[in-house]
Amino acid sequence: MFSTLFYGLRDEGVPVAMQEWMTLMDALGKGLHGSSLLRFYYLSRACLVKSETYYDAFDRVFARVFHDIEGSLPIEEEVLEWLRNPENHQQLSPEQLAELERLSQDELMRKFFETLAEQDERHDGGGKWIGTGGHSPYGHGGVHPTGVRVGGPGKNRSAMKVIGERKFKDYRTDQALDVRQIRVALKRLRHVTRHGVETELDLDETIDETCRNAGEIEFVFRAPKRNNLRVLLLMDVGGTMDPYFEPVSQLLTALYEERGLRAFEAYYFHNTIYDCVYKNATLRPDAAVNTADLLRYYNEHWKVIVVGDAAMHPAELLEPYGNINPSMTSETTSITWLHKIHEHFDRTVWLNPDERRFWEHSYTARMVKKLFPMYHLSVEGIGDAVNGLVGARVSTGEAA
Repeated sequence: MFSTLFYGLRDEGVPVAMQEWMTLMDALGKGLHGSSLLRFYYLSRACLVKSETYYDAFDRVFARVFHDIEGSLPIEEEVLEWLRNPENHQQLSPEQLAELERLSQDELMRKFFETLAEQDERHDGGGKWIGTGGHSPYGHGGVHPTGVRVGGPGKNRSAMKVIGERKFKDYRTDQALDVRQIRVALKRLRHVTRHGVETELDLDETIDETCRNAGEIEFVFRAPKRNNLRVLLLMDVGGTMDPYFEPVSQLLTALYEERGLRAFEAYYFHNTIYDCVYKNATLRPDAAVNTADLLRYYNEHWKVIVVGDAAMHPAELLEPYGNINPSMTSETTSITWLHKIHEHFDRTVWLNPDERRFWEHSYTARMVKKLFPMYHLSVEGIGDAVNGLVGARVSTGEAA
């Protein structure tokens, strides 16, 4: 089968040489494909294709060789059109939900592409096809404990994977509305301490020392006052955070304008943190910063503010390769990275834009709340979070 892939690529004009093929064989020997067709697709494309020009040819050959299972993630416009207006939504009882088949991530993606290859028309309200409503694992607007959402906005926050073009935008840094109130709440971040070389004359101590020396002048110096507070902001963007674009933009604007900070840096993520965070909301590889590097760049004295609703499918938080975007794989679980962030930095807080009454209904929000003191994204909540960063320590979970 693998040799058929090799010769098929050459027949399609993809310049594959024996060196690339041996690289793929070596990667397979090391188990980098993880016994997953989806991961094998990305691994083989990375090893065998030298230019994006040949991606379409690679996809055609891959689909032919592997039983016409779609190898690429983009979905045809016709399928997206079927799913734009969900119909026949069924309310299932907890007992009915418990009876639905629960699939692993690999099984879910394999069955999705198999179903897509067989389907030739729109379906609504069923339990098998890619459609709307109903309890099929695939589609939009339905209910399933381990499902793939195809296109459209999230509703129940329960999708294990999301397929379709997803465009996020950077939070703004020029907001004026209510920014003044937020800046007042952030005022305590102006945490002035004496730091550095003792170059400033301490007049009071000089007088006291001179008196103790019977009038012989004894100069006393002290370090100058400086703001030594550095803040790192990590922001969830897109999906269920879209309704909170304005308040997060206001917070980001206020922090950029806060002149009392020694340093300020901001990064983006989607839903939760994996191997990378991003310099902007495109979440593209060229904007990625390894989370491990982030922990090396910023020492434990940086104060960390994480902004997000912490609402996602539990697999995203707890399982390897749990990223909701199936084209981004991460063997290390997100909860592991959150633990590392919590342990590395001296002070961290989490700002949640959802109302507090929703936190207890979200399993993942409760998990995150065990790691980070959680506050509401409001003027009052930001003030309390600042107290948590520079005041007395608050135990995790007590903030709410």
